[in-house]
Amino acid sequence: MLKNSATKENFKMLTKKEPEKSLLLNLAQRAGRASTGRITVRHQGGGAKKLYRIIDFGQDKINMKAKVVALEYDPYRSAFIALLQYQDNDKRYCLAPQGLKVNDEIICQDKTELKPGNRMKLKNIPVGTIVHSIELDPGRGGKLVRGAGTGARILAHEGKYTQVQMPSSEVRQLLGEGFASIGALSRQEHKYIRVGKAGKTRHKGIRPTVRGSAMNPPDHPHGGGEGRTSVGLKYPKTPWGKHASGVKTRKRSWTDKYIIERRKKK
Repeated sequence: MLKNSATKENFKMLTKKEPEKSLLLNLAQRAGRASTGRITVRHQGGGAKKLYRIIDFGQDKINMKAKVVALEYDPYRSAFIALLQYQDNDKRYCLAPQGLKVNDEIICQDKTELKPGNRMKLKNIPVGTIVHSIELDPGRGGKLVRGAGTGARILAHEGKYTQVQMPSSEVRQLLGEGFASIGALSRQEHKYIRVGKAGKTRHKGIRPTVRGSAMNPPDHPHGGGEGRTSVGLKYPKTPWGKHASGVKTRKRSWTDKYIIERRKKK
């Protein structure tokens, strides 16, 4: 295989059907611009038109079984999604875990069977179980572990808290009253995909990223010089003159107090 050749994904497991119209939303494309019209997020714009699928991260229909009608692709996220039909004929989308198949039945209960797709309270999930779509704040829906192929591991139960090891190797304690879905998420091969050509990233709405050293001095601190020259600074800088290497970028959050062990550096 050529070094830069594109990787083709196998979507045979997906259902050949149109997405559910009642669960689609047309989001305005802002191309990285704020309400003032200025670019606040660089390298965004263009791309193929796409419709947003409304995902039920909370799965608040407690004690009601749902049948998996279809497995579908979602252009707004890396994991596949499943179309559920509940006993009251209500249809909703949820994230599809590995091993979930069409015609399977799943349920959301305080305590239920350990089966991919089932959702239950963290305090009732056995130690060692892999989970996804975890509630950070009970009742607010799944916020953690939602990327393709990811899964967190239940490590221990202590009082009202449950210790969970995140995909990043960080260990957190979360309230046991929060819900989580059983299993690791689908499309685990996503991280190995090789795009292969610039056109594919343009279809995704990603515009080119130009190296600072390829710019002129007025446009970037790294700019200028004849041919391929070094940065010429004590440390690399952002286009706005701030440190760009070895700087902590993680913002402080109210949930930091629940971190027991920081992620291990690779």
